[in-house]
Amino acid sequence: MNASVKVRQLALASLHPTWEPRTLDQALSHAAKQWPNNEFIVSEQRSYTYQEIDEWAARLAGGLIASGVNPGDHVALLMANYPEFVAIKFAISRVGAVAVPINFLNRRDELAYVLKQSDARCLITMNAFRDLNYLQMLDDIEPRWRGAGNNEVLRELRSVFVFSTGDALPHNVREFNELEGEQALGSKGDPLADSDIIYTSGTTGGPKGVLLSHEMLLRAAFGSVYGRAFNLGRRILFSLPMYHVFGYVEGLLAAMLVGGAVIIQRQFTPHDTLAAVAKYSAEDLLLIPTMTMAVIEQMKSDTYDVSSVKAMLSSGGKSPAGIWELIYQRFGDIEVTTGYGMTEATASSTVTRPDDPLSRLISTNGRLRDIGIATPAENDGKLVNYRVVDTETGETLPPGSMGELRMRGFGVTRGYYNKPVETAEAFDSEGWFRTGDLGTLDEDGYLTLKGRTKESYRCGGELVLPLEVETALAAHPAVNEVHVVAIPDQRMGEVGVACVVRADDTHVDDQELIDLCKQNFARFKVPKHILFFLLEDIPTTSTGRPRKFLLVERVINRLNETAKEGSL
Repeated sequence: MNASVKVRQLALASLHPTWEPRTLDQALSHAAKQWPNNEFIVSEQRSYTYQEIDEWAARLAGGLIASGVNPGDHVALLMANYPEFVAIKFAISRVGAVAVPINFLNRRDELAYVLKQSDARCLITMNAFRDLNYLQMLDDIEPRWRGAGNNEVLRELRSVFVFSTGDALPHNVREFNELEGEQALGSKGDPLADSDIIYTSGTTGGPKGVLLSHEMLLRAAFGSVYGRAFNLGRRILFSLPMYHVFGYVEGLLAAMLVGGAVIIQRQFTPHDTLAAVAKYSAEDLLLIPTMTMAVIEQMKSDTYDVSSVKAMLSSGGKSPAGIWELIYQRFGDIEVTTGYGMTEATASSTVTRPDDPLSRLISTNGRLRDIGIATPAENDGKLVNYRVVDTETGETLPPGSMGELRMRGFGVTRGYYNKPVETAEAFDSEGWFRTGDLGTLDEDGYLTLKGRTKESYRCGGELVLPLEVETALAAHPAVNEVHVVAIPDQRMGEVGVACVVRADDTHVDDQELIDLCKQNFARFKVPKHILFFLLEDIPTTSTGRPRKFLLVERVINRLNETAKEGSL
């Protein structure tokens, strides 16, 4: 480890000599006492200091209490990366309630599922964002929502507050600013209690609400701070939504532990990212590989001052070949890291070191994350421990062997909200969580991913469950069978392909099925291609189940043949 990394980690040890359990709002108040005038939240409109965010959160907490939100209640939060998201997030913690951050790309049925399954008592939502009208969605889901308390569909929902993103709000809705009340005195939470229920994806049947405690989130954030050797006051730029653990833990919470600032953007464009680097002197960038490649491509044609950038974390998806060399070419000798994680493990559980050689970035997904003084005694210096097991027998395999990754430790969720069957199935008899990912662990603890036992995939960093899309397409009268598989994509990491067998004596074209998906799903779930197959051309097991790894090969061959024909 080079001297600069050692020096920064020693400074962190001096700043945090021991670990003190706190709730999220207690951690914010502690930071506000240490660095009251430091910038914490930087947005396009204005910046906020730690003291301002702490006082704002206390006022919003008072408003939540006055509106009837009690400790333990579930508060759904549907909001993009506005400063208001941060303030209300800490306010929910101060009340002792549990936040349910919702993907703002969700469509009506997806939103309905999360609100109902989470037993949300209160919803804080935007009125609109991009091309989505959330008030119209609520009208379709629950016509009585404005009068909250007599709902027929969302029976637990008691109050809704609406944050305007620009358009005037209807007169009969409660506005976000009505939540500003007298400051709530003192935290009502427990560090070991649930802080968040974060849904892994989608709508009916598949999405699961991951239970995460205050302590898990803060220890994971310190792991990011310690493992990447943060300097005090680090300035982190990201457009990753804070309903994801990536932006939430690796950005917002990590910065808070060192008196740093987060420069938040509501949506990603490579130009805006690079312009913000120059404008706000960003030191650290959080990106998924598709974003990283777009930024690098933008720098080919335009000149930007990126001299302030000292570090980058590019993770959350499959990295294209040559990405690391391109980063160094464009940004110079910065500290580049990558990693692997999942919501169930409270963000990144393996990460490369700032001083790792290029070969580690190219060939691995990082090493088991050290979390320094934030380590519970039983975890041997790690937030999460892994073992690799035989997919058939469950026996632990020696270093370098490929098998299923299983994890255990303080940073692993205790389960899924109100899904006892899925929770039980997620753990083996010894309490190890089944990740569904295939990989190897070498003797130094470096992980290399090889694939997945599950069928889910990530498109642009967002998790997609094929079954969800298959169910929607299978409802079309002209569809006999449908199987969704993922194929590699240079820009999005992975994209979906729907393999459709038409029903006899019917006709449907690919555009009609694409349009059906667009009506029902967020954009990242919509298959990029619809391919039609004969029933006998779908490879199956002896029991009739599709052999999707073979189907992927056939899909790629079909697409390559089509591309060749198109070039002739």
